Amino acid sequence: MDRDASPVGEEPEGGGARRRLVAAALLRSFSSVVLLTVVYYLVPLEHGVGAVTVISLMSALALFGWMVFRQTVEIARSDHPVLRAVEALCTAVPFFLLTFAITYVLLSANAPQSFSEPLSRTDSLYFTVTVFATVGFGDIVPTTETGRVLTTVQMVADLVVVGVVAKVFFSAVRIGMRRQGGQPYRLPDDEPP
Repeated sequence: MDRDASPVGEEPEGGGARRRLVAAALLRSFSSVVLLTVVYYLVPLEHGVGAVTVISLMSALALFGWMVFRQTVEIARSDHPVLRAVEALCTAVPFFLLTFAITYVLLSANAPQSFSEPLSRTDSLYFTVTVFATVGFGDIVPTTETGRVLTTVQMVADLVVVGVVAKVFFSAVRIGMRRQGGQPYRLPDDEPP
């Protein structure tokens, strides 16, 4: 491949322009993660666990679904669908994880016996990422039925995020590439054309 040749389906650009485009996408992605994390640590979490918490969790998950839908459309329409997909993942996944982390903080504050130890915001984020990464439990475990039910809900939702959302974003990238006249990226399980 020629050194100045563009990736399949993207407009020819000089190497400097391409690097700036990638750097800007990475900066936006990093900024998104940092902003969401800062908001997580600053948002007041004084209300108790109850109907408001359940409604808030369901609303946040519905918002997550809407975000994924909107981002999928934007990926497919983008001039640079791969970069747009990276940015979308860097917004959607932290939002999803922080939603559960907030719920765990609230549960731990109002029912400390729900986990093997009281959870700070950092502990809650650690536990959420541990569940998401499926590395198993060790130091923090849910000990009540409510804690286990919430953790199970997160595990099922994690499977959806990893399996479905990633596939949807990759499909949107392929649509964006086809729209530009380039060959779509092929996933390992795709049949040859």
